Amino acid sequence: MQRVEKEIERLINEIDYDEVSKLFSMLSGGKRLRAKLILKIASEHNDAPLLAAIVELIHAASLLHDDVIDDAMTRRGVASVNATDGSKTAVMLGDILYSKGFTELVAFDKEVARTIAASVTALSKGEMMDVKMAESFNSDEALYLDMLYLKTATLIEAAAKASALLVGKDASKHALYGKNLGLSFQIIDDILDITATEEALGKPAMNDFVEGKCTLPYIYLYEELNDADKKRLIKAHGQKIDAEESAWIQTKMQEFKTVEKSFQLAQKLSNEAQTVMSDDAELVNILKSMIQRSY
Repeated sequence: MQRVEKEIERLINEIDYDEVSKLFSMLSGGKRLRAKLILKIASEHNDAPLLAAIVELIHAASLLHDDVIDDAMTRRGVASVNATDGSKTAVMLGDILYSKGFTELVAFDKEVARTIAASVTALSKGEMMDVKMAESFNSDEALYLDMLYLKTATLIEAAAKASALLVGKDASKHALYGKNLGLSFQIIDDILDITATEEALGKPAMNDFVEGKCTLPYIYLYEELNDADKKRLIKAHGQKIDAEESAWIQTKMQEFKTVEKSFQLAQKLSNEAQTVMSDDAELVNILKSMIQRSY
């Protein structure tokens, strides 16, 4: 990962603007999941660290824009650029990172570059879908999973596929692995938003629902409730909920085991990915460690 961090540093320095360097240094690097996948799959290729750095710049840009859309004041437990320097600066920094990523991407093989570029279009579409869906209560599981794939899983899918293309490995198998990893990863995040503490999350628990997002545990809960309770759940959607309402939702989720049902889907997706990558112990272990974040 040191080579990736050096490439990221080089790309940021090439932008040649102290303000960008300062703001970027304030961002939390996160898990670098996409970079780690690229290095694992294409470890023998000299350009793998550069591809990983490009993908991480693109991911950082998407998060900067996401924070503006969500009016998020924190990101990974630290103040967001949106909070410290305002929405305009956060959007412009995101644009610079996107542009720099694409500038470097054109030097790669056409199919590798197309794979990453197409995923950025998809994640932007997914972000728009997410915003639109938050306007009202969504009880459509298929629609939610489609949005989740576009917004979250596509860049992970593209990272796995592009790195496989880079070294002549089976691109379709690696794409499926990346897609399922991305989907199951986000479903676990959705679960943790409900089950984890505010200290662990770096934000209030059940914050997704307050922001208008209907994640799988809420969708599954809606399917089980009677008409009166459905109306109560819809009324609470997108609102600041008090301790009593929060406790009611939690109790109903426990009654109908909607968190467990969500976890079962994440586990199913993970198992499918483990099956196609059964000959690669390290990739399988990434899936296992991701699933274990839940309980």
